[in-house]
Amino acid sequence: MVFSPIYMIIIAVSMGASALVGGMLRKRFKEYSQISLRSGMSGKEVAEKMLRDNGIDDVQVISVQGQLTDHYNPANKTVNLSEGVYAQRNVAAAAVAAHECGHAVQHAQAYPFLQMRSKLVPMVGISSNLAQYAIMGGIILYASSGIPWVLMIGVALFAMTTLFAFVTLPVEFDASNRALKWMQSAGITTGQEQDKAFSALKWAAMTYVVAALASLAQLLYFASYLFRGNND
Repeated sequence: MVFSPIYMIIIAVSMGASALVGGMLRKRFKEYSQISLRSGMSGKEVAEKMLRDNGIDDVQVISVQGQLTDHYNPANKTVNLSEGVYAQRNVAAAAVAAHECGHAVQHAQAYPFLQMRSKLVPMVGISSNLAQYAIMGGIILYASSGIPWVLMIGVALFAMTTLFAFVTLPVEFDASNRALKWMQSAGITTGQEQDKAFSALKWAAMTYVVAALASLAQLLYFASYLFRGNND
């Protein structure tokens, strides 16, 4: 069945890796939040300058509640910065603010992977809700009567979420690369500040890598069930 020893190992490893990376991310951001920027700019000011320097004048920088809730919303063209980033003047805040503006630049320049991810969002919203039910029901049906169609549909739906996770990777890495290049060229970060900004964004990107690999592992497991039947 779905909760076989192999599946439980996949889930346990995925959760462990996610917890490890998430812990390192929080640790790094806490550490780098104590390092003031020599430029003295706040996250809001960094974001607004990066937008101006890239010729973007139709994106608004706003503050949102929560921790690590920073994101760019292409629907209403807003760079949303968490309370710990918006008004703070440290390396972590600058790195996050610039990264989110990297997404705004991608949007303005029609970055292909961002466009692809945006097109996948509606389909992923539907498939992620239906996939688990189709897979669980499909496995039971396949094991009891040998009918594979429901399971195949479930695997196809789950594959959509896995595809979304992998399309997200170049989007996130590219946004970080844009942010780091701009921060250095604009003099926002210098020397060790730049190194720490790179470290912060690296650990943030690793959360997406772990999520994508975990999704792929589960997809391969469910797909292989079509060949293993109920011999788990």
